[in-house]
Amino acid sequence: MTDALLLTFVFLVAGVISVPIASRLGLGSVLGYLLAGIIISPLLTLLEVDIVSIQHFAELGVVMMLFLVGLELNPKKLWALKSKLLGLGGGQVVLTALLIMGLGMLLNQEWRTSLAIGLVLALSSTAIVIQTLTEKGLMKSDGGQSSFAVLLAQDIVVIPMLAFIPLLATPELIESLSHAAEISQGGSHSVSLVDGLEAWQTALVTIGAIGIVILSGSFLVTPIFRFIAVTQLRELFIAAALMFVIGTTLLMSLVGLSPALGTFLAGVVLANSPYRHELESDIAPFKGLLLGLFFMTVGAGINFALLSSHFFSILGLTVGLILLKATTLLILGRIFNIRGSNKWLFALGLAQAGEFGFVLLSFTVSNAVISQEVADILLLVVALSMLLTPMLFIIYDRVIAPRYATDQTAGTHDELPDDNKIIIAGSGRMGSTIDNLLRLAGYHSTVIDFSVKRLRALQHFGVKNYFGDATRPDLLEAAGIDEASLLIITIDDPEQITKLVKYVKEHYPDLHVIARAFDNNHVYDLWASGCRDIIRENYDSSLRMGRSAFEALGISHKKAEQMIDVFNQHDKVSMVEVADAHQIGVPFHENTVFIARLKKYLEEKNPQLQKAMKDIQAQADD
Repeated sequence: MTDALLLTFVFLVAGVISVPIASRLGLGSVLGYLLAGIIISPLLTLLEVDIVSIQHFAELGVVMMLFLVGLELNPKKLWALKSKLLGLGGGQVVLTALLIMGLGMLLNQEWRTSLAIGLVLALSSTAIVIQTLTEKGLMKSDGGQSSFAVLLAQDIVVIPMLAFIPLLATPELIESLSHAAEISQGGSHSVSLVDGLEAWQTALVTIGAIGIVILSGSFLVTPIFRFIAVTQLRELFIAAALMFVIGTTLLMSLVGLSPALGTFLAGVVLANSPYRHELESDIAPFKGLLLGLFFMTVGAGINFALLSSHFFSILGLTVGLILLKATTLLILGRIFNIRGSNKWLFALGLAQAGEFGFVLLSFTVSNAVISQEVADILLLVVALSMLLTPMLFIIYDRVIAPRYATDQTAGTHDELPDDNKIIIAGSGRMGSTIDNLLRLAGYHSTVIDFSVKRLRALQHFGVKNYFGDATRPDLLEAAGIDEASLLIITIDDPEQITKLVKYVKEHYPDLHVIARAFDNNHVYDLWASGCRDIIRENYDSSLRMGRSAFEALGISHKKAEQMIDVFNQHDKVSMVEVADAHQIGVPFHENTVFIARLKKYLEEKNPQLQKAMKDIQAQADD
């Protein structure tokens, strides 16, 4: 017990100290965790800690992250990514693996070994890339979406890799592996549902496992959460969420599939569940802690003795891998029309090896494909490439993105006109409509967005635009926020909207801000951040549908309009009346003060609203 507590305390202290320092220096949380692992590695060696075992446990963080990513998708969105999954993702894995295979053969490696090395190093780090893209608000950019498609394709292709790699076994390694097994004193074996089965039987069991995940997500999770909701115990919700994710992970492991892919599939199945947000809020803290632990184990697992004895060769292999993958990704980005800084975000972000490399290298050694000596060196290459990845993102942030932002501006407009007083952050469905409306009324606006495709479309109509993340202070200044009289925020990300509102209200308190809100909870977040002109994205369309419903029920158009106006006024007042009871970061159902305030207000005002509605209906038609 004492040993476990000491180990837990060491990891927590390392993370709590290193990550804030790294974040303050602009290095990001991932690099902070990696450095924390490196710093405590001598202590862990002194305590004789099994880093590999801890890393296997911490990989649950990667699994949970993919589950949360799946919750943000649905089958329709997944189908929309099919061209990127097959073209970008499949092309990247095949092309990278073949290039590395060729280089391996030039270095006198046997072709089967070289191909296995290529397959292992072709994969990128899902954990680091998604975590970093999310932190920087780049997940929904063209480069971020393309990176996500490639990472998803890589997770899927792990399955055929696990089936194909044993076919690459070399006779020499098979003989040495058999000899080692004969002289070993026994060992532990993992439980598996497919050991000893014929190929067709394994296929049936695998398909059955996937079917169980889909059916349980579709028909069991919602009734279970509904049953648990009766208890009103938060800890039971958390336990149920963890039970579902860990159960899915266990089932996938038992049939030899990728746990990350299985939980991603479970997340997609639950994307339209009424308990989706509950699952997200329950899993997110565990995901964050376990991912941090995983990154620390990567840092702590570096074999410094081997690294020091082969430093230049390992560093050369690592840099060579990054350059090769980045070049391959740049070529594919060009082919698939990824432009501007998005192309570099895509290439630099995915240029490392991934956490699945640790698993696959162990798998190749146990299947007599790669020798232990080569695997040890490759483990260092994988770890170092992951360690260098935050540096690549820093290069993107500080060198590449600003240059492309400047180039985008200079290429489209030599100088921002003095009468340009309106800035629109986001050019999606809402932003483009608002911009069109303003232009038709004779106003000029500057649009900021990180989608090159949308910005190019706007250029055809003479719309001034800046490429980049609208939450970046330097880009806001370049777009003329000092002289702006109006900022309209229509970004398709509630967290980024809130972040931008906070920044603008702190540094430009007199600037009028109109912000898009995703739901009532987001309205209160924006209100607490200082915004007073908030538009709920589906509210007006809901009122119009309500008016149409009244008319379909036989109420005249004039009366329907009056009833909607009464409701609208009532709703606006009620939002303001209870806004100060909202607490940022506290879910609606957990804020007892807010619930009590809202219930009291509705109990007092709803009867008045109902009477007003009846009075309107009782009026004589003109």
